[in-house]
Amino acid sequence: MTPTPAVGKDTMHQNPPPLTTTTVTVAYTGGDERRGPVTMGQANMIRCILRDDPTHINIHDVWPVPEGTTSAAVTDALRALAVRHEGLRTTFPHPPGTAPVDQVVAAEGTFTVTVLDHAELTGDPAEYAESVARAARAGRFALEREFPVRITLLTVAGQPAYVALAFSHAVADGSAMAILREEFAELLAGKELPGLTSLPPVDLAAVEASPAGLRKSEASLRYWERILRTGPQEMFAEPRGRRPGTDEEARQLTLRSRRGGRALAGAARRTGHPEATVLMAAWCALVAHRAGQDSCVTAVPSANRFHARVARSVTTTSQDALLHLDVRVETFDALVTRTWGAVLNAYRHSQFDSVRLWDMIDRVTAERGSHFGRDVVFNDVSALPAPLLGTDAQDRDDAEQELTWGPPQALPTRLLAFTYRTAPQLHISLWAAPSVFTADEAEGFLSGLVLLLEAAAAGDVPMEALAEVTGVRPAERGPDWLRVDGCWVSPDAVRETLGRAVGGLPVRVQVTEASGAEPYLTAYIARGETPLTPTEAHRALTALIPAAGSGVLAPHRYVLVENPPAEPDRSDAWRRLNTIDEGTGRSRQV
Repeated sequence: MTPTPAVGKDTMHQNPPPLTTTTVTVAYTGGDERRGPVTMGQANMIRCILRDDPTHINIHDVWPVPEGTTSAAVTDALRALAVRHEGLRTTFPHPPGTAPVDQVVAAEGTFTVTVLDHAELTGDPAEYAESVARAARAGRFALEREFPVRITLLTVAGQPAYVALAFSHAVADGSAMAILREEFAELLAGKELPGLTSLPPVDLAAVEASPAGLRKSEASLRYWERILRTGPQEMFAEPRGRRPGTDEEARQLTLRSRRGGRALAGAARRTGHPEATVLMAAWCALVAHRAGQDSCVTAVPSANRFHARVARSVTTTSQDALLHLDVRVETFDALVTRTWGAVLNAYRHSQFDSVRLWDMIDRVTAERGSHFGRDVVFNDVSALPAPLLGTDAQDRDDAEQELTWGPPQALPTRLLAFTYRTAPQLHISLWAAPSVFTADEAEGFLSGLVLLLEAAAAGDVPMEALAEVTGVRPAERGPDWLRVDGCWVSPDAVRETLGRAVGGLPVRVQVTEASGAEPYLTAYIARGETPLTPTEAHRALTALIPAAGSGVLAPHRYVLVENPPAEPDRSDAWRRLNTIDEGTGRSRQV
């Protein structure tokens, strides 16, 4: 699971090429040599690094350099950070074709700084620096030997202006980059850095491997399994939707709103809950309302730094907290109260063995005949000790409310939000999949979020009034869509996908709606001379579901007959046929 936004194609923003390009080798020494198992967060990100496009998984930042700073001062500060933080001196040795299980911390070594010297920086220098950092994300880091940071120093007539960096996600996440950025600025200002208060990765791994740490991981896996077995498998299940397995390009939409900042503060004061809880409740309420769901399932990637032992650790703690919030309450205030407990529960269960988690996800979704979609991601980084990439330069604090569109990027989810600031303005960037959000709908969603906060600041808001208050309309589904096992399902989509899975054999999907019980699906398959079994049909269907259209879940029963009836569009005609074989589809065992 990759919490940071992926990056789309980029240019150098029309800046003239550098006059000279030189490479400086910087030696460091003074640390301790150590070795130990990888942390759970490292294992999670290494899994992605070995599998995903490097431009999607590597991360980047830009550090402005104060005027008058020398190049030597910049390299000295970078050297000091490498010595200070074991994560920056870490490699992950492993045989080819395997995933690393250990990390090695070097006591000494070298790294390189590429210096691009310019006569001048035209256009927007900060955007140019960011483009350089983004370009450095291309190319997979050699985990077993490469220094985990690619560093470019941008200078003008020899004077440093920006440091553009690309990080391996195995050693840093957004919080770690913010900590390093802050410390880099303090070093250049001549300040002495305080002692480290959070654990380095090797020590963190030891805590995770302790009996208490293992119990915590087991509890997290049980928590996730309950949600995967009972929650909606895709938040945006609707006719125009697409599965998260099929990436789309989505443009960045950024909201800057003093109105939103005032409203959030006012709603927090009125309800007596922290701003972060109120904002999460508003997000979940609007997502569930827009999706037409009874609950909101959203990943919260930055949730696992709430403990002091990892709060300022320069490593990757990138593991999702998975929030499952039932929104079936009468008022927004009641939802805020419910959100507080649900968020804490999600945070408590955000440390787990990622390999076992993905094994469990594969097993559970195969049994349920579904595909869990990481449809919604909400990453609130407003409490980090330093702003993330570029937000300080981009902020315009006088914006009463504005929406601006940015560049596109590949989106492995349906709705991704980063909250950079909540005061004095609410600053959120949103990436919404165009298959389920038109540009107007994406803008309406962020505007509606501000409207909801303003209404909540003035008084309690009935949940049934969300459309009226926010202007956001729920998803439209045809009359054939129905809720099965907590998920929105299209029987026609199930029939079409199952037909493809069994090689074009005739298929009929029957919906049975018993009084007082949820509907269930029965699939009839005319197998002819094909040696097909219910188990094989189920396995073939679940293999197609990740890339299928929206609204596909496996039937509860498969009934195999020899030939289709004369009237194949009538379920009663299929029921009268002789059954060759039948078996269970989805399993809901917990």
